Amino acid sequence: MISLALAGKTLWVLFVVGWYVLRWPFDRRARKSRLQVDRRKGADTLRLAVSLTGLGIIPAIYAFSGFPAAASYQPSPVALVLGAATGIAALVLFRLTHKALGRMWSVSLQLKQDHKLITTGIYRYVRHPMYTAFWMLALTQALLLPNYIAGFAGIVGFGYLFFARIGPEETMMQEAFADEYTRYRARTWRVLPYIY
Repeated sequence: MISLALAGKTLWVLFVVGWYVLRWPFDRRARKSRLQVDRRKGADTLRLAVSLTGLGIIPAIYAFSGFPAAASYQPSPVALVLGAATGIAALVLFRLTHKALGRMWSVSLQLKQDHKLITTGIYRYVRHPMYTAFWMLALTQALLLPNYIAGFAGIVGFGYLFFARIGPEETMMQEAFADEYTRYRARTWRVLPYIY
């Protein structure tokens, strides 16, 4: 019988692969697009690197080697089930955000030429559902990987990106779309409906 720890690691790997499969065609298309605004260099590159370390590198080291074993704790079947549920929900939300954004999607603080403000689909309710999905993935990681360092590295890594980037991103959108973005902000939630 498969151990709970191995089941959690396996699920985590499957969710990361699922995330990559969903994102890959959009990333390929985005690399070919001409940009009107590109604020990826410098601070945003650092934010992305910290997030990748917490959501990808540290948990991958743990998943494939068990390091750091000293930070591990007893896995829970409840955490495994909750982690599977939040992981599935995160991937569904990723799909909805990518579908709504289409060619307007980018990995960083960038605006395409002829960029349009997307206010349909999931963006009708939440301005940053991609961040919501990443928070859910970070929670999934914490639930599936019973290790104080690897499990919680996603919350720390993505948390850094989120809190350091959300202000500059909204400023960029305000500058680009002016009153249209002001009206959009007034009728939507930032990340969590009815909460934030």
